[in-house]
Amino acid sequence: MALSAKLQIRQSQSLVMTPQLLQSIRLLQYSTTELQAFVDTQMECNPLLVQGAGPEGEPSRSVAAPAAGPEAGTAAPSLASTKSDPANRPASAPRSGSERGRSGDGDFSIEDLADRRISLHQHASKEVADILVDRASQRIGAVLVEHLDESGYLRITEQDVAASLGECPKAVAAAIAKLQGEVSPAGLFARDLSECLAIQLRRKNRYDPVIAVVLQNLDLLARRDFSTLRRLTGEDEAELMDILAEVRALDPKPGHAFDHDGTEAIVPDVFVTEAIDGGWLVELNSDALPRVIVDNSYLAAVRGGALKGEDASFLSECQQSANWLVRALDQRAKTILKVATEIVRRQDGFLTHGVGGLKPMTLMSVAEAIGMHESTVSRVTAQKYIATPRGTFEMRFFFTVAIASANGGDAHSAQSVKHRIKMLVDSESVHKVMSDDDIAAILKKEGIDLARRTVAKYREALGIASSIQRRREMNARRLAS
Repeated sequence: MALSAKLQIRQSQSLVMTPQLLQSIRLLQYSTTELQAFVDTQMECNPLLVQGAGPEGEPSRSVAAPAAGPEAGTAAPSLASTKSDPANRPASAPRSGSERGRSGDGDFSIEDLADRRISLHQHASKEVADILVDRASQRIGAVLVEHLDESGYLRITEQDVAASLGECPKAVAAAIAKLQGEVSPAGLFARDLSECLAIQLRRKNRYDPVIAVVLQNLDLLARRDFSTLRRLTGEDEAELMDILAEVRALDPKPGHAFDHDGTEAIVPDVFVTEAIDGGWLVELNSDALPRVIVDNSYLAAVRGGALKGEDASFLSECQQSANWLVRALDQRAKTILKVATEIVRRQDGFLTHGVGGLKPMTLMSVAEAIGMHESTVSRVTAQKYIATPRGTFEMRFFFTVAIASANGGDAHSAQSVKHRIKMLVDSESVHKVMSDDDIAAILKKEGIDLARRTVAKYREALGIASSIQRRREMNARRLAS
């Protein structure tokens, strides 16, 4: 076979992801906080980007569109720029920066900017300095503070502390005991849950041999296995219920009192309010939209000078980057509004009747309705929140799987079925506790075709105990009453 060189022409297509396209995709899935941090970084690097807020006292602009009800058809609404009126904004809407933290004379005080919240580490260090007086004990206490977890538990052994400091293990044990006896809140520096609860009960003079046995068998208490606890303690169910009430009143994680990560308020990206015509009005939250514009006057002034070489190239790159960011933010806002409007149109039953009216909905069905790719809808709904008359929900909340109807009717949403299971359990009495089979039978009569194992899975996801555990707890409460 002869070998020869030939020239061939081939035509092919491939998707090239430019850096700006990749960044535009990331912008879609950014939360409000992440987006603001990204914009702030861009403004620090690009001199052509400036804040786009209007004159003081002028309301900020937002994009709004009416969401038609089911009877109004499925046509996508047109986008219209409107003025956002603070008086008509829902109660859950956050106040603007000009309304927060302003003192009586109209100026900000430095005390308003300071974070006066103390961390667990700072509090524990202060407690160690007050309780442990000698220098050797304070060295031990400093190491113990470094090994506290977020719950306030000690995650290091006495032997490891002694070895690291060259101290006697007995001295370490004495320091731990002294801290456990005097530290506030009670329970800090405990090594496990049982010891944490025991410390708090000792402070209340309620720690006795019976409670000690219960704390040593917390797994039995969690399972409501009162028959085994009765054999171990010799107490009847009424006394065990009193002990259970005492244990429930304790703080199992005293370190969480200093955890400030979960105290920040959620800023909704979209507001949904009832329209005059009976439909729903979908409006972007202007406070969640970064306002940036390209400073064309500054650009013209700089270009008026004699720019050469690297300076001219840098200015051109800044202009391109600034124009891209403004367009990307505008496109992001329109995409969020488009997806939120379709969600509201499909979930009119939820807004009107609550969780029971929630309809099954998938990312693909929404994507097909608005002419977008499923991955785009997935990114848009990540970490985005909708404020509705029924509360503030993450967009992902409205996407649930469909459960077939037993009588051939419309499918049911998994979230609404979970809600129905919770209502059935809440209506139980001590003489009528339903098993998973009983719940499945009731749901089937209501037109919800659900297997027993699926009922058990939904029940566990809701944190509801089994029928045996629920019956035990009801009997114990009846005896204690």
